Amino acid sequence: MKKILIVEGNLKEENLNFSKVGIQTHTESLIESLNYLDKELDLYVVNPSSDHNIPLTKAKLDSYHGLIWGGSSLNIYNNTIEIKKQIDFMKECQKKIKNILGICWGMQVAVTAAGGEVKKAARSHIGIANSIKINEKGLSHPLYKGKDEIFNSPAFNFDEVVKLPYNAICLASNKVNKIQSLFFKINETKVWGLQYHPEINYEKMISLIEFRKKRLIEFRKAFKNEKDVNEHILTIKKEITNSNKEKRMIELKNWLNQLD
Repeated sequence: MKKILIVEGNLKEENLNFSKVGIQTHTESLIESLNYLDKELDLYVVNPSSDHNIPLTKAKLDSYHGLIWGGSSLNIYNNTIEIKKQIDFMKECQKKIKNILGICWGMQVAVTAAGGEVKKAARSHIGIANSIKINEKGLSHPLYKGKDEIFNSPAFNFDEVVKLPYNAICLASNKVNKIQSLFFKINETKVWGLQYHPEINYEKMISLIEFRKKRLIEFRKAFKNEKDVNEHILTIKKEITNSNKEKRMIELKNWLNQLD
């Protein structure tokens, strides 16, 4: 049985807000997808920002076959106490867990902990990332075994990796983010990173957009008004008819398959 540590990237307050309106947290979506792919996984969840038993968790890190670090609404360059705790925990994981999959925020934390850099992006993905293209190195990497060379994916990000860690390679890009996926080794640990969300379906992305509608218009300035938001949601709904669950989650499946 594969023992997997799941890291919750969001603060408790944000997850409580999700729960109040009936939206799955990122971790709940991830667990649902993992159980769909393999019902025999032994899953454990930790939140480095708020859990009190982190020292005990750190002492047992080498007992896990792999680590998956999911999404968050945080921005890593804000460098708050909670964010520093997550970066410190990632550094420990990169010493003791042999296989790490970082998704969106998780990739950004992994990159930062290993000496790379993340900044606010000039453009954003809100619910969907279009035309992600796997490059030559990506096509030969096990992350993308069985994946179409160009694909769309659920995504939600305002930040991007701008500097790769030492020896890291980019595996895929699109017009919005140059680094949509990556791979690097640090110590004896293999890190696979995705900027997009193969574990989350488009229906949840639409729920997130509706939940964050006011913030997207007034704070993020991503849309002019509610009409623009609703038109964007319609484009994502069209993508639902073209989306295939198994194809969407190929990266997650491939990562699980390569665990020792």
